[in-house]
Amino acid sequence: MIFLDAAATTPVRREVLEAMWPYLTGDFGNPSSHHTLGDTAATALASARDSVAAVLGCRPGEVTFTSGGTEADNLAVKGIALARQAARPQLNRVVISAVEHPAVEESARYLERFHGFAVDVVPVDGTGLVAPESLRAILRPETALVSIMYANNEVGTVQPVAELAAEARHAGVPFHTDAVQAAGWLPLDTGTLGVDAMSISGHKLGAPKGCGVLFVRGRTRIEPLIHGGGQERGRRSGTENVAGAVGLATALTQARQEEQRRRVAALRDAFINAVLTGVPGAVLTGHPTRRLPSVASFCFPGTSGESVLLELEREGVVCSSGSACAAGSDAPSPVLTALGYEAEVAQTAVRFSFDAAVTEEDLNTAAGAVRHAVESVRALGG
Repeated sequence: MIFLDAAATTPVRREVLEAMWPYLTGDFGNPSSHHTLGDTAATALASARDSVAAVLGCRPGEVTFTSGGTEADNLAVKGIALARQAARPQLNRVVISAVEHPAVEESARYLERFHGFAVDVVPVDGTGLVAPESLRAILRPETALVSIMYANNEVGTVQPVAELAAEARHAGVPFHTDAVQAAGWLPLDTGTLGVDAMSISGHKLGAPKGCGVLFVRGRTRIEPLIHGGGQERGRRSGTENVAGAVGLATALTQARQEEQRRRVAALRDAFINAVLTGVPGAVLTGHPTRRLPSVASFCFPGTSGESVLLELEREGVVCSSGSACAAGSDAPSPVLTALGYEAEVAQTAVRFSFDAAVTEEDLNTAAGAVRHAVESVRALGG
């Protein structure tokens, strides 16, 4: 099997599992307990927080461990908007892009339904990019928060986050970015990016499912969504997942190096060229150059994306039609329709996403399988 669905999840790396193992076995204490086992767990949790903070270029106290990217997005969007509205009731608008992950979009819609917020959606161009001037035009004195993702999970387009954050900062509005797909591939220094909040998920970079991080800059007010024992500086109550935090910190500090990024990007480009030249009518989606090293996504007009996926799996290639969160839906991808694709074309989408371990042989084999799969589906009438 050639696994080309790393944007959905990645296997736990051996060094990550080894770092976690003590806190799943002998050192199993609750970090809030005042005895030796608890102290050992608390020390491990603090060390993990320090390691994450070093990667993000922030203070340890600005790192909140969560159950994953979805919780981190919910906490950022709801928590910051509600806290700002509580302090200034006139702040009743949030800005998101047209290509956000459902965790961000649905959080914004929740604020709209239950707390009277208006949701302003900034458009993207045909490659999925948000222009800074488009964000500037949509910002208003009532805007409580801007949330625009760092890199898109379906088409791989990388946003000009530093420029977008600067526009928000100039307007006095906090800026959150969903960096779930960017983590491990793109720079995450929060000072350089100028963001006020950032979400990360462990299972996208070799840590287990069920662990994540939200960075929130110290001066940014945030209302907790989970109440109880006051863990995580009151931002996220509940007994901490010490092993998960250790695993995420290990994965993040040992993430792909620049040499690996360049290698994977070169393989991606060769794969894109092989598909575009080998499959008549194939369309690359997303930005041609401002894209993750790890994502190549296409539409194959005259097919069904799901049918192509089934053919590819028969040939030993595992990939997806887009976001794993929307798997099984017959509706066209909102991301692709936001880019301007007609619904019938958007429904032919297939996404290939790679881990750092991908090889040239893997992608050469996959490119051949794509040609055969598309030919087979088209021969059967889609």
